[in-house]
Amino acid sequence: MNFLRYLINKLLRLLLLLFTMSALSFTLVSLSPIDPVQAYVGAEMMRIGAEQRQRIAERWGLNDPPLVRYTRWLSSLLRGDLGTSAIYNQPVSQVIRQRFLTSLGLMGSAWALSGIFGFFLGVISGAKAGSWLDQAIRFYAYLLASTPTFWLALLLLIVFAVFLKWAPICCATPPGVLPEQVTLAQRLHHLALPALTLSIIGIANITLHTRQKLINVLNSDYVLFARAQGESLWGILWHHGLRNISLPAITLQFASLSELFGGSVLAEQVFAYPGLGQATVQAGLRSDVPLLLGIVLFTTLFVYTGNTLADILYHFIDPRIRFGGEA
Repeated sequence: MNFLRYLINKLLRLLLLLFTMSALSFTLVSLSPIDPVQAYVGAEMMRIGAEQRQRIAERWGLNDPPLVRYTRWLSSLLRGDLGTSAIYNQPVSQVIRQRFLTSLGLMGSAWALSGIFGFFLGVISGAKAGSWLDQAIRFYAYLLASTPTFWLALLLLIVFAVFLKWAPICCATPPGVLPEQVTLAQRLHHLALPALTLSIIGIANITLHTRQKLINVLNSDYVLFARAQGESLWGILWHHGLRNISLPAITLQFASLSELFGGSVLAEQVFAYPGLGQATVQAGLRSDVPLLLGIVLFTTLFVYTGNTLADILYHFIDPRIRFGGEA
């Protein structure tokens, strides 16, 4: 019963959040100085007349007041229609589905790798606090925490794609090859460098957070009592440390989904990876309001679902925690 009440509460908050995000995003796009007609036509703008501009504006409903356009979009959304993308000339739901499937492998592999290696490095650093190994891991984490994603992506691209020629310089598949002819090995080859970029950036936060939590656990009274009883360091980690530091680590890793999506936007731009992040940039630069709002709703739902899964996992990792924050 508590779980059902928890899910209903979460669903109501999600609906309120989606409405707020859509209204805020639409307002910001409406205030943008970008001319939607000029962004839609592009370089051919000088070749069309005023009448054609008027027809394009009427085609996409750009002459209507912002409130009328938002109300019309909202009523279509309630019928399950996200509208049509102006730059891709396809239904928004279809564009998001295609792009997200491309980004899913990138973000999923980066998320898993950064979580596993970040947690592992944090445990070693915390267990060996003060040693040269701890100092080396901390230096690595602080260095990467202050490194911009696009700068690291450019550096890896220059080293591994331009000089060493170990990785392709762009795209999710080899250029000129039909999608049905692309092999799994070719897809992984194109995925490796962008995924490595995102995972390297994500490792720093989880490493530093896990290290500090483990040091707090190792300095607690019950661990000092266990040491006095002759318990070894790795025995203390296994019996007392991992459970206490896994909950904060899971929280941080699921909370990083929004940062992961932001990093994928930059990485996909550098590597010309045709995922959801690149579509977001194109929708913003060319004022494609239906596509931009659709991506905003989708990413909000994506991040919210990740945080909700983290809350549910708490209950299974530590049964003392009840749904809704009660213990």
